[in-house]
Amino acid sequence: MNTGTRNSSIAGPSRRYGRRTVLVLAIATALAATTVETAIGAAGSAAAAQVRIHDGRVDIPVRGGTATIDPATLKAEARTADGRTLLLSAPAAQAPGKPTGLTVTDQGATWSYQGKGLKAKARAEHGRLLVTFTATGGNTSLQWPVTATDPAAEAIQFPRGEGLSVPVGDRFWNSADGGLVGEEQDISSQLSMPMWGYSLRSGQHGVSYITPTDIGSSLTFTSQGGRLRATAAHEFARGKGTQEYTVAFSLTDGSPVAPAADYRNWLSEHGQLGSLSEKIKRNPETGKLLGAFHAYAWGGARTASGVKRLKELGVSRLWLGYDADMAPMSSADVKAAKAAGYLVGPYDSFANGRPKSADTPPNSVWPDDVYPKFCVQRSDGTPQPGFHKQGCYLSSQAFEQAEPAKHYLADRSRSLVANGANSYFLDVDAAGELFRDFDEKHPMTMAQDRINRLARMRRLADGTYDPSAKRRNPLVLGSESAVSWANEVLAYDHGSGTPVDGRLWAMETGHFDSRVDEPKDDGAWGGYAPEQAAATFFKPVRVDDFKPEHRARVADALKAMYDPAYRVPLYETALHGSLVNAERWELPFGKLPDQKRDRALLAMLYNTPLNFVLSDKDPRNERNLRELAALQKYFAPLHQAAGTQRLTSFRWLTGDHSVQRTVFGDGTLTVTANFGAKTHDGLPGGCVDARLKGRSGAQRMCPGKVIS
Repeated sequence: MNTGTRNSSIAGPSRRYGRRTVLVLAIATALAATTVETAIGAAGSAAAAQVRIHDGRVDIPVRGGTATIDPATLKAEARTADGRTLLLSAPAAQAPGKPTGLTVTDQGATWSYQGKGLKAKARAEHGRLLVTFTATGGNTSLQWPVTATDPAAEAIQFPRGEGLSVPVGDRFWNSADGGLVGEEQDISSQLSMPMWGYSLRSGQHGVSYITPTDIGSSLTFTSQGGRLRATAAHEFARGKGTQEYTVAFSLTDGSPVAPAADYRNWLSEHGQLGSLSEKIKRNPETGKLLGAFHAYAWGGARTASGVKRLKELGVSRLWLGYDADMAPMSSADVKAAKAAGYLVGPYDSFANGRPKSADTPPNSVWPDDVYPKFCVQRSDGTPQPGFHKQGCYLSSQAFEQAEPAKHYLADRSRSLVANGANSYFLDVDAAGELFRDFDEKHPMTMAQDRINRLARMRRLADGTYDPSAKRRNPLVLGSESAVSWANEVLAYDHGSGTPVDGRLWAMETGHFDSRVDEPKDDGAWGGYAPEQAAATFFKPVRVDDFKPEHRARVADALKAMYDPAYRVPLYETALHGSLVNAERWELPFGKLPDQKRDRALLAMLYNTPLNFVLSDKDPRNERNLRELAALQKYFAPLHQAAGTQRLTSFRWLTGDHSVQRTVFGDGTLTVTANFGAKTHDGLPGGCVDARLKGRSGAQRMCPGKVIS
């Protein structure tokens, strides 16, 4: 095996794969013989007993070693059990001032920064170091921790979509070409999970960071001396409800997915990890997601005859979505899809309001005076502009206040599923773009916006959205680019499988150097014509289709998104077995021909479905159908076996990361993908092998043989 091999078992502290034991899992094994309360209490008491203050610094025992934090500079480091020192954080660029009142308590240690108006508390919890700052005065901010600054740091991992692991010294990512340096990522909306981490060159150590107080927090990447680092920041503001900021640090085994394994355990420990198996028990229709690819249908593809063609080609399971436009699927069409064993449902959004006109999307039109009275109001009294600067974003608080009497949301949803649909895709709600509403009639913080969204998504999922119904009608619910906080209420999402690069929007909108209110300066991506096969979804595009002056930016964006050398399954490590994750719907499988092979391999490796668009008005329709059928035939038994299981191991089998392996459950499914050109251990380049527990031999698929 290549010396660059990275073994990353993530099943628990008492289980080993290869030579190393993962350090990040907090209490999964310990709780087998005790209660959560007992485990937490014992850990807290033990930690407090061993907290030590010396030379103005605080020592706190954590799993795998001892953490030390200097309140004067906020430099934090850890001494591991094997004698290594790791830098958890470099000193804050702007230290919060002279600490006072440094004291050991029964929970850890506390101190204050009187000049900054901050109180600090450090403690151990579930083997992690937790540091919490609370604002006691006016609004202020803090830039900390400063991470991946250890001289031995090798790579930094962060959850842009599914996830990336970027070598800190990588020339591409340290340059403007990578589109990362200088970028400030809002942790509550632009990252799919509020966590990140880094690994050391030794291959034996790393650090995980979790910011449960994600609202008001951000992560900014900079390059110093040709090496990447990531600095978190938090804005303390009473009006925004962001007066508290917590960072949790864990020592890991240095695997590229260890931060996500740590976060999965955090969710479990705090009762915030959903279970797809439980969702299936509550609504058996959810089980139809297992083995299903996803597709949005236009034209004849959303009819009974379109469904019949899919069945003729052998598509055993499918999620079939359609726009809630003027020609939705009829009851007969939905009946045919359900008879085929498919999930079927409308695309909808509660987010936008616009005045009714000939070109207003139906889901932006509301009764009465919802628009404009429900518009989110900004601090200057103007409405928050809606999608594409049209109309406004609507306040979830205004809807929640009106719903008991007016039933605007219930009436909308009831009308859209009157055709018998068994699924529902609610755009925007889980994507994390939260709003503060200054309208005194429906004031709302970002935290309250999230609470409201979760409440209305939960009503759709459990069938309580329609109080007039004689019986509940639970729907298999999905949303856009689901941030992890929505994992308990959703069965699937479209978007968090895509590590979106900011330049994608220029590609899609055609505005590379022009303003959005000016004519497009590059129309390569395509627009919204023809009506039943819009080029923006159906037209395949390659780098050379763009204007020469834009091609380098397009190529760099696609490298940042799809180069398998940088891709790691962080989202699946944390949430596989909780919900089904796919790519964005405007990036269907056929949209990027040059990336199709790698996207197919990634889907099989991560045990996640591909997303298609279908229309009988598309000249490539028959080819798309045959590709969907061939790939779904291979995927279905793998996902049916492992879709409810956690991802327990991810490994690079070669130093160049061209060959990768995942394991799901207790060996339920093992997948090996070769993204390279050369055969490795009998697996040809461009192919994937899958082994199901209890079955002899591997099942092989080479996407290049079935796609074009």
